Amino acid sequence: MTSGSGSPSVDDGAVHTVREIAQQPRLWREVDRLVAASRESLDAFLHPLTARGDLRVVLTGAGTSAFAGQVLQSALARRLGLRVDAVSTTDLVADPRGCLAEDVPTLLVSFARSGDSPESVAATDLADQVLSEVHHLVITCNAAGDLARKHTERPASRVLLMPAESNDRGFAMTSSFTCMALAALLVLGGGAHDGIAERLARAAESIMADGGGADAIAGLVDRAPERIVYLGSGALKGLAQESALKVLELTGGAVVAGSESSLGFRHGPKAVLNERTAVVVYLSNDPYTRRYDQDIVAELRGNLPAGSVVTVTAVSGAEPAACGADTWTVPGLDGVEDVVLALAAVVYAQLIALRTSLARGIRPDEPFPSGEVNRVVRGVVLHPLT
Repeated sequence: MTSGSGSPSVDDGAVHTVREIAQQPRLWREVDRLVAASRESLDAFLHPLTARGDLRVVLTGAGTSAFAGQVLQSALARRLGLRVDAVSTTDLVADPRGCLAEDVPTLLVSFARSGDSPESVAATDLADQVLSEVHHLVITCNAAGDLARKHTERPASRVLLMPAESNDRGFAMTSSFTCMALAALLVLGGGAHDGIAERLARAAESIMADGGGADAIAGLVDRAPERIVYLGSGALKGLAQESALKVLELTGGAVVAGSESSLGFRHGPKAVLNERTAVVVYLSNDPYTRRYDQDIVAELRGNLPAGSVVTVTAVSGAEPAACGADTWTVPGLDGVEDVVLALAAVVYAQLIALRTSLARGIRPDEPFPSGEVNRVVRGVVLHPLT
């Protein structure tokens, strides 16, 4: 983000959040170098596992960290040719025998900003308890966290630390989310994503520049929507979930936000719409999937006031759903997998949440000053599995 007149003021309790959104392109380049430097040891740990046809890969985390798994799941399944499931730690801890019902060799990939949430370590412990054979890949932003310290010296574990600055000090996860997801994609996706970090960084820099995406975002926020809905298909459904969570977090729940798939929205969730609702639809780069996204865009634009429905797309051209002032472009990513598109497009969502928070006089770095919701979850009682 630049310091132009359209940029949020860091004097409004947003110093950490503003910095952590803006630092993402630089940190993505650092993640790319970090993974490259660790490639030999990572491959030595992972290749014997991923070569096994009976391996199950489970992507786990809580909240935003769980949505990282949702974004990655289908792309990694295709790349690895293995069963890959996204299972939140909150589900795994509450129902370990259900989530891990099949006693098959498992690679548990844990995403954690701090690694200090009660469920983070508990999920790995329960996997060890329930399964006969489990290996752990821990991707975290905090070297001093409980999760990193527990798994650093274990032979069946590998800890991949993100750049220290990605351990966001703001309330909501921003750079931690994108750094961890990018790292997993580079580590588990193989050479298919060589060079993608630089393309992502350039796309995000363009979005954050004044005159890029900043003006369009300001226009949406100026409409003062009381509800914001995000829609997307496949990997972009995971992005939609993360986008809605950012609004809820940074506005302290003052703005209602929800998410669904483009097809699933008609099956009940559409009831949330009113004339004060803004809808953001992420258009898939896959031509087949994009047709369903375009259908819901056309339907919603016929039902809601002009300017209420925005599309976010990397596809240039004359497609009806990707034209006009209500289309926001992710530059330079036409043709990439949706999992890659999601990592740049989330910057739009982060900026919408930030600006919506500031517009309502809320401090994004601390949207819950009375402590009813915490940066690191508290109050969880862990019960023994007998």
